[in-house]
Amino acid sequence: MLRDVDLDVLPGEVHALAGENGAGKSTLMNIAGGVVQADSGRIVWDGRPVTVSNPRAGQDLGISFVHQELALVPQLSIAENVFLGRLPSRGKGLRVVKWDELRERARELLADLGHQVDPRQPVEELSIGEQQLVEIARALACVSRLIIMDEPTAPLSRRETERLFEVTRRLRNRGVSVIYITHRLNEIYTLADRVTVLRDGRAIATAAVSEMPPDQLVRHMVGRELSQDPGEPPQSVQPEVMLQVNGLGRGRDFRDVSLQVRRGEIVALAGLVGAGRTEVLESIFGVSPADAGQIIVEDREVTIRTPGDAIRSGIALVPDDRKGKGLMLGASVRTNMVLAWQRQFMIHSRRETAGAERMIAELRVRTRGTERPVAELSGGNQQKVVLAKWLLAEAKIVLLDEPTRGVDVGAKAEIYALIRGLAERGAAILFASSEMEEVLRLADRVIVMHRGRMSGELSREQMSDERIMHLATELKSNERPH
Repeated sequence: MLRDVDLDVLPGEVHALAGENGAGKSTLMNIAGGVVQADSGRIVWDGRPVTVSNPRAGQDLGISFVHQELALVPQLSIAENVFLGRLPSRGKGLRVVKWDELRERARELLADLGHQVDPRQPVEELSIGEQQLVEIARALACVSRLIIMDEPTAPLSRRETERLFEVTRRLRNRGVSVIYITHRLNEIYTLADRVTVLRDGRAIATAAVSEMPPDQLVRHMVGRELSQDPGEPPQSVQPEVMLQVNGLGRGRDFRDVSLQVRRGEIVALAGLVGAGRTEVLESIFGVSPADAGQIIVEDREVTIRTPGDAIRSGIALVPDDRKGKGLMLGASVRTNMVLAWQRQFMIHSRRETAGAERMIAELRVRTRGTERPVAELSGGNQQKVVLAKWLLAEAKIVLLDEPTRGVDVGAKAEIYALIRGLAERGAAILFASSEMEEVLRLADRVIVMHRGRMSGELSREQMSDERIMHLATELKSNERPH
């Protein structure tokens, strides 16, 4: 819901839009892009009122939208997705697609984003990070004067993020305006010229980034003081090994992965996009079983061919794509929370409702009731529902893939506290994250991967941004920048 929101964007500026999940950022941009229609107010473009009745009308004006939720056709190639609806063609009447031109232009756009790919490759074979780059390339393929980017770096590696920043700055220098929605405060101060903060559907403040210190920005976003420090990692690590993986491998995805996670320990998997982190976690959980190696849970070797096998072994997975992999969006909050509960013959509705209500209160899930569709919740609250599912199931080993992707600063601090709480209660935590700050704040140890292999392991005392990146890129000591 939005109420009396004013927003102005200048030619050739990067204008950040900040606020907690549910503040109205995406709704406002969906109105600007023609995805939904406003009940009141007006849009002024080039000094004249306009009606943006649908996304195509927005594109005709020169407005492109890179959505947070991917909007690609998985079965089509990269090139076809980049130019979907605008395929270069020749002839009259029955037109023929210029395939060579199509592929070459797509290749050039993605190369400009720092990604060398075969434009004939189907999108469904790409990682989420690579698919996001295709989305951005599609927006760049339009002759756009305003590009709206909704959390564009959420699935990207640091290198891809820096490349996107370079492209965004070049767009700004050419006079193209960018509205940049992000929960990552450092991105606002790295890239944006001005920032507008929304809270509860209202515009709270607009200012030059240089005139709004980070603590003030956070206060505007959440309406209260908020510590950005999630606290020290738990000190209750116990010697008992809960999860041990020996020589795990699967085709070309990853090879010879061996690791241990102890009771009460939080271990991070770090690396660039495509390093194999997600594949390792999904293999341990049985989504795509390994074809080599061994998984041991509490000193007992287990065979995990399906997620059901993993759940019976006490293993949980919070996936990187909560909407596509972690939730049934059309089902209620209660149904999603009790999915992993071990039922016996009968469904005990009262017991399940009581459990869901307890999780809602404990995790501070913002919802109008246990029977509301989970699709109505903000991203941060949806992530809490996924975590609640495994809390109710009393999982002993919790795997988390990008646990705070697309989550606002307030919900992120709460999720950090939940992860630490799981470890303090004796769970073994193995998580993958592209956010270096998240790794450094949460992890007791970090295992770094590079191109499907483990390239190194660091204790908390050894961890640093620089050391992790050297291992993630396999940069030798004599190659390090001075």
